[in-house]
Amino acid sequence: MADTITDPTGAATATSNAVQLSGVTKRFGDVVAVDDLDLSITDGEFFSLLGPSGCGKTTTLRMIAGLELPTQGSVKIHGEEMGLRPPNKRPVNTVFQSYALFPHMDVRANVGFGLEMRKVNRAERDEQIAWAIDLVEMGGMGHRKPGQLSGGQQQRVALARALVNRPEVLLLDEPLGALDLKLRQQMQTELKNLQREVGITFVYVTHDQEEAVTMSDRIGVMHEGRLLQVDTPEAIYERPTTRFVADFIGRTNFLEATVAGRDEVVLANGDRLRLASDHADGTAVAVTVRPERLTVHGRGQAPDDQHRIDGVVESAVYLGNAIIYTISIDWMRLEVRCPATLAGHRRSAGDDVTVSFEPEHASVVVG
Repeated sequence: MADTITDPTGAATATSNAVQLSGVTKRFGDVVAVDDLDLSITDGEFFSLLGPSGCGKTTTLRMIAGLELPTQGSVKIHGEEMGLRPPNKRPVNTVFQSYALFPHMDVRANVGFGLEMRKVNRAERDEQIAWAIDLVEMGGMGHRKPGQLSGGQQQRVALARALVNRPEVLLLDEPLGALDLKLRQQMQTELKNLQREVGITFVYVTHDQEEAVTMSDRIGVMHEGRLLQVDTPEAIYERPTTRFVADFIGRTNFLEATVAGRDEVVLANGDRLRLASDHADGTAVAVTVRPERLTVHGRGQAPDDQHRIDGVVESAVYLGNAIIYTISIDWMRLEVRCPATLAGHRRSAGDDVTVSFEPEHASVVVG
């Protein structure tokens, strides 16, 4: 039996996957933009599609919106097949990077445009417009035109216009991309708080790793039209399943290795490391370790229960809150990020050192 939830209008609705994509493929001529994609997004989730330009994330969003139709596969919203249903007949709204506000209309008219098109009566329309404007903290600015607003304020108006229609799913296509860094970071926090308040499913497209990690309940990492990994931000960062995901989400080190049994890999220098792997013996893999998970010691001073690699400090870069060491070892270089507060343990170029890490902070990846 389905559970029930209460939507922003107070109506009880049956729970299900908010969005379900099954075997979705999109071709543009000979180009496969999205390749056999399966994805379930749950009710009330802040879900981000993350990947580089051209990976298929925006095309996926546009297929949910109905702005593109799949070449094959199924798109369902709350269990209902969307098929050939046009965008204005789907229970979604979309917020774009460009805002797309009407320059000749004031804030209230922009926010209420969709309600007016739906012939909502004046009293109800005014009530809903006031609710949406207050929701995005634009109260008192209802009579301003878009040209009188900052970029961040225009983005708030675009959000209010999308939310006033009470969509079941809100689609956001890189909506913060045009903002400067400080404002973008501020809006990330506000967007997540807004999503929690309204309880609507957000599907967010971005190429910005920090943005996805900051806001999302789960992230789907895409590359060349395929969905490589779907998981929580912590799991994506700490336990990537492919080399691409590990490299795309933050900085990392790759130690080339070969699988030697279910629980062991052999590094390129011959060292053996106990790490679980589902790959067959002899498979070429990489062990990925984040720079902040590595520790630099004086030569031979690393704990016995950690994996140790001897090397020489090639450079040390002070960043205020951290020091980035480049450590040269016989077969590669390692990047290590250490807190700058460890002043008494600083190393200099030319120092002989041992780098160590705990096996649980390493992951085996392929690709």
